Amino acid sequence: MSIDPITLTVIQAGLQQVCDEMDMTFSRAAFSPVIAEANDRSDGIYSSEDGSLIAQGANGLPVFVGTMQYSTRTLIEMIAANKVASPVPGDIYIVNDPYLGGTHLMDVRFAMPVYRDGQIFCWLSNTGHWPDTGGAVPGGFSASATSVEQEGLRLPPVRLFKQGQLDAEIYSIICSNIRVSEQRIGDVKAQASALLIGEERLSRILDRYGDDTVREAIAELRVRASQQMRDYLRLIPDGVYRSVAYVDSDGVVNEPLEIKLAITAYGGELEFDFSGSSKPCMGPMNSVLATTLSSVYLAIRHIFPDVPISAGAFEPLKVKRPVGTFLDAHYPRPVSGCAAEVSQRIAEAVFTALVEALPDRVTAAPAGSSGNFALGGYDPERDRDFVMYQLSGGGYGGNADNDGISNGCSTIGISKAPPIEIMEQQFPVLYHRYALREGSGGAGRHRGGFGLDYELELRRGHARASFVMDHGRFGPPGVLGGKDGAPNIVTVWRDGESMVPEHLSKAQDIPLKQGDRVRIGTPGGGGYGLPTERNPAAVAEDVRLGRYTPAQALALFNVVVSSTGELDQEEKSSSHSTHYKASTSSSG
Repeated sequence: MSIDPITLTVIQAGLQQVCDEMDMTFSRAAFSPVIAEANDRSDGIYSSEDGSLIAQGANGLPVFVGTMQYSTRTLIEMIAANKVASPVPGDIYIVNDPYLGGTHLMDVRFAMPVYRDGQIFCWLSNTGHWPDTGGAVPGGFSASATSVEQEGLRLPPVRLFKQGQLDAEIYSIICSNIRVSEQRIGDVKAQASALLIGEERLSRILDRYGDDTVREAIAELRVRASQQMRDYLRLIPDGVYRSVAYVDSDGVVNEPLEIKLAITAYGGELEFDFSGSSKPCMGPMNSVLATTLSSVYLAIRHIFPDVPISAGAFEPLKVKRPVGTFLDAHYPRPVSGCAAEVSQRIAEAVFTALVEALPDRVTAAPAGSSGNFALGGYDPERDRDFVMYQLSGGGYGGNADNDGISNGCSTIGISKAPPIEIMEQQFPVLYHRYALREGSGGAGRHRGGFGLDYELELRRGHARASFVMDHGRFGPPGVLGGKDGAPNIVTVWRDGESMVPEHLSKAQDIPLKQGDRVRIGTPGGGGYGLPTERNPAAVAEDVRLGRYTPAQALALFNVVVSSTGELDQEEKSSSHSTHYKASTSSSG
């Protein structure tokens, strides 16, 4: 290597900073709360040769790591084959076609070439979740769609910006096919501005160090990421590790879908085999290949977070194409649930398979649902239509050292739920409850984190509610003797009468009028280790804080606690003895 280590480190940090600034620009300039407040977006730098990932923002959604890489690669290939118009400086492509390296239709990707001396040096790309792209239901989460056309407008790669100018004709076609189209220009300009900021910041790095030096640094960083990942993978003893994860249903056929996984570890590499998983399904829980691959990558990133994000980190991960399963969707299979829900079941399958091999690194299953809730209708006070998209967190699984985080973001991202104050300002809703879902964490030596319990009311007008969630039939599984977290719960009150969707976590087009309410309880995380091994003092503290009742403490952990969180004398003695032994052991 001719580049010195200090320069290499500075360039690495600089590339990361470029992506971070793109992320920040995108969120700050966006109109929609799902981007501006929830940060459901991501930005990255990609190779001009094959679209491989060079760097991604630290605060971008991990599930987009793989999908934008494959989407950019597909765009490059289509340009080379003259299937897409070749770019010139200032052009920005738009695409949301899931089958061309994407997720679902609401995740809209922009891609822009960065030129140096008349040649494309790299591509900048970002993805933002648009609140609506048309389709059968507001928000795009059609729980009973049977073809992708029912989910919204599907865009092949086209140049939305040509030499820096928005193409009014293409934009008018988009606006003619989506709801609340007058609000989209804010998100479109924010998404494009993020790329332009990235180009400006990247140009400064290239001007300072020279194109050749930066190219050399990128190549070296990829090699190092690959080697570092291989070193970590050697911690896994050679062998085959198996697991099964379940999706509640596909939204059409009320039967669970199976994700069967066999991971073969050998010499610093992992091979992932999903053959034996359920066949392609009728409903929207099919996963396109890019999302399936990205789900594997993000799961391993959760286990080994110290490996820098680049294409090199993925090289030791070999995924056999799951032909003939619902994890390799082809047109016209509906896919609205793939990125938000199926991806998390794939990650869960990876965690469950590897937890015994890496008990100090792998957690019990997290909530594993983005809690997709879309509400669309008419607000008479403002005399306009609206589309509200609510995502929500849940409990993380317990681990070898700690209890799981409560109300954490979904496995696939770093996005956060928009503040309820913002939602009440933007939409005709009133939140009656927004709190931790007490008792939802799976019991264990280290219990799972707690989910979220929220309830909202439609204050005026009329609307239609749709849900694409998961873990309503099965709670997130505990590991090593830990208990499962509580499953997802959806309850809708109409005219004072309550109803639970037939598919538990999935429904669409439920009509609501003023005064009708929706209550959601998101899943708690799975427990880690035997519940009877939990420190009684920790159980007492949970009871004192209202997280569990005394009855639950006795039933789940076999610990007697008063309603004020006081242990009985025998439990106190046992807890003190346990702490004393642990203290003397560690000091020795």
